[in-house]
Amino acid sequence: MTNIENTYLGSLLHLADPTLPIGGYTHSNGLETYVQDEAVNSVTSAKEFVINMLMYNIKYNDASFLKLAYIAAANNDLEAIIKLDQECSALKSPREIREASQKLGIRLIKIFRRQKAFDLISDYELAITNKEASAHYCIAFGLYAQLLEIPLDEALFAFYYNAAIGMITNSVKLVPLGQLDGQDVLFELQPLIKKLAKETLTIDRELVGLCSIAFDIRCMQHERLYSRLYMS
Repeated sequence: MTNIENTYLGSLLHLADPTLPIGGYTHSNGLETYVQDEAVNSVTSAKEFVINMLMYNIKYNDASFLKLAYIAAANNDLEAIIKLDQECSALKSPREIREASQKLGIRLIKIFRRQKAFDLISDYELAITNKEASAHYCIAFGLYAQLLEIPLDEALFAFYYNAAIGMITNSVKLVPLGQLDGQDVLFELQPLIKKLAKETLTIDRELVGLCSIAFDIRCMQHERLYSRLYMS
């Protein structure tokens, strides 16, 4: 049996670590509105929320932009990366969600640039400084995944998994759910995450940016909730 050394696992685990200090825990991505409206109020409805977000929002938006950014990075195509970043900004209608994505991306870059310098990242940062790009999290994640030589399918699985963990953790706090309930949901979602990661590799470019109107509305409503635990 051939022993092939895995050289990217550490980078993958670091990049997708849900405890990475980029501020992800401060954002519920609209879930807080769903909870206050009692649309999410149990293990069953929380699981349904996470599944719908993964299948109908993240798949066609952030995960697809990650894939496209990864491909652009492989081609060292800064112009394509900037255009993807601008498209991502245009598609994130709710202000809180757009700003959250930008803050997470900027913080991700700050963490990894301390360890490894890449010319493409430096050029991307210059575009951000010049306000040509906004440093969206999914774009930065895709760039680093490629530059750190993480296989695209593995990066996508980790990205979906990270998103699922964030939503489940927020559900545990907000609904609230038991800690074991949250772990049950995460375990049950793994086949779906694997399926979505595979499907994202072949999504038609014209479907990228497919909107989730209800999600956008709930995110906009979050700005005006009477009380809030999260920033978005």
